[in-house]
Amino acid sequence: MSKRRNVITTVIFVITLVSGICLIAYPSFSNWWNSRYQSRAIANYDHAVANMNDSDKERILAEAEKYNDRLSELAAPYDEYDSVSGYDDTLDITGTGIMGYITIPKINVYLPIYHGTSPEVLNIAVGHLQGSSLPTGGKGRHTVISAHRGLPSAKLFTDIDNLIEDDVFTLTILDEVLTYEVDQINIVLPTDRSELTAADDMDLVTLMTCTPYGVNTHRLLVRAHRIDTVYPHNVRVPADAVQVDDLTVYSAIVAAVLILLLIYWLIMSRLRRSHNFSQEKIYDIPLKKNDNS
Repeated sequence: MSKRRNVITTVIFVITLVSGICLIAYPSFSNWWNSRYQSRAIANYDHAVANMNDSDKERILAEAEKYNDRLSELAAPYDEYDSVSGYDDTLDITGTGIMGYITIPKINVYLPIYHGTSPEVLNIAVGHLQGSSLPTGGKGRHTVISAHRGLPSAKLFTDIDNLIEDDVFTLTILDEVLTYEVDQINIVLPTDRSELTAADDMDLVTLMTCTPYGVNTHRLLVRAHRIDTVYPHNVRVPADAVQVDDLTVYSAIVAAVLILLLIYWLIMSRLRRSHNFSQEKIYDIPLKKNDNS
């Protein structure tokens, strides 16, 4: 009965320990997996662009400009965008819904931009808010890019609150890099779109996410204006050292501690079994009879 109880205890302990390790490792593993998926999607996009001729690129950009022109004629573009046809097909050169990608060096963001902000999009990448300008640049355009923060499965815009004025990010559309410098940071209600309207003399992009972290009652808007791109595009120089986020470090430390505890527990269990076996052998040794008896 005692051995059976020990086996049950051992099984419960191992299941609990393995479940704890999996629970702790899931965010880091999932984020790593999504990062691989996102990087592959961007690589496929760049490959598709590289295989296009200049006339096709010019035609695609011209179609996007026409779409933006028609959108700007609407009195309330965020309410009436359905009246402008062709959204899903415009700038979609791979047939996957990707219209380009965003790079934010300060917070290590490198993500594809998809059409729309459906749950399927926002769970894996960033989405273009329909009703805002397509990201082709130009005065009178205001593009809105949205993403979640705090997802256990993907980092996305989790660190966007670290951006401050004068920070820079880029949008890569086809083979053109559009560079933007942060000039405003606002917190608004979800229904407040006053900060998302276009300005006739400005080329704007706003990054949007939920705030406060984990509460999500408001929207954090990081607005930026277009500046000159001062470095050659189509060249991504990897850093000499890769910065690992705190969550990954903490997960690795806790997982290592749990594994060490498991090893320690297995060793101690084996020593106890060995000790008990030795004691049983001692008790099994027959006593010698007294020669005088």
